[in-house]
Amino acid sequence: MREIVTLQCPDCKNRNYSTTKNKKTTTGRLEFKKFCNFCRKHTPHRETK
Repeated sequence: MREIVTLQCPDCKNRNYSTTKNKKTTTGRLEFKKFCNFCRKHTPHRETK
């Protein structure tokens, strides 16, 4: 039931990270504060399709 999702930086639009989520329990989009190597700062990375 776990699905691989990609996390994207909202500032530079680069897809930097990938993670898994359970689609049954987590129906909304994931958001983590991660370090972006292109922006050189911590930004809230959001789940993309």
